[in-house]
Amino acid sequence: MRFALYLASALFFSCANAQPYPSRPVKLIVPFPAGSATDQIARVVGHELQSALGQPFVVENKAGAQGGIAAAEVAKAAPDGYTLMLTTNTPQAANVSLFKKLNYDPVKDFAPIARLGTISFMLMVRPDFPAKNLKEFLAHARSNPGKLSAGYGSAGSQVSQAMLRSMGKIDFVDVPYKGLPQAITDVLGGTLHFTFADLANGLAQAKGGKLRGLAVTSAKRSSLAPDLPAIAEDLPGYELIAWFALVAPAGTPTAIVNQLHDRVAAALGKPEVTARFATLGTDVAPMNPRELAAFIQSEIAKWARMVKAAGIEPQ
Repeated sequence: MRFALYLASALFFSCANAQPYPSRPVKLIVPFPAGSATDQIARVVGHELQSALGQPFVVENKAGAQGGIAAAEVAKAAPDGYTLMLTTNTPQAANVSLFKKLNYDPVKDFAPIARLGTISFMLMVRPDFPAKNLKEFLAHARSNPGKLSAGYGSAGSQVSQAMLRSMGKIDFVDVPYKGLPQAITDVLGGTLHFTFADLANGLAQAKGGKLRGLAVTSAKRSSLAPDLPAIAEDLPGYELIAWFALVAPAGTPTAIVNQLHDRVAAALGKPEVTARFATLGTDVAPMNPRELAAFIQSEIAKWARMVKAAGIEPQ
């Protein structure tokens, strides 16, 4: 009887002292630099979660190794809901095929929370580039084999370039970056000839007249840039779509995962959030934890096929 009373008392005080989640600031790790589309989406989502849950969601950028540095850090973090990652198809799917060895397992080391949205890329050049459209670009590249340079900072941009090389039968020099903002800066400065910018950054540069878009990587024209043709109009079968998702370290309590998912789902249902995503070139495309887990598995296989077809050798 005494033991039972002790156990009941201990459980009572344990429950009384337990703090609701979250009771302190949450780190939201972004695997790409500030200014990237992933960073911008993270700040929108972080703001919504902060407003809903009453604690700061602090964005921390950990760029490098195509998102692998951030992914490895989050994989090893305490599974308590206070370290999350705003991930993409790059660290969560494509890196399996882009690298010979990873310091994390994109499936076993993470608890999926929610998919957020999808985004395509834009082939971009300086306004003074000699080609005015994709046909002219391909012709120019074919007449200058190996003389053009292109920068990439994510799996989406890397595979976009490799697919253009393979399907367009052209040759150019690939230059890797920690993130797309740096590649865009070097195209602006004339160090690079072109890049594939995510639609968020691409639209901003095109509207400012600093860079010129030639085509988009989605199978059809984007409603956000209807005047730009899809690359598939000249190279049938060309398509590349990237995505954003929220994940936590594996072992994070289901109650916390579900709470975060529900808050994210509510945010994605707001017209103002949908509109904000649109200004970032992103379509809202939610998934729950179970759907996202299955989706990531399918995406690993899909990106493996794309990487192989594009002729990319793992690093």
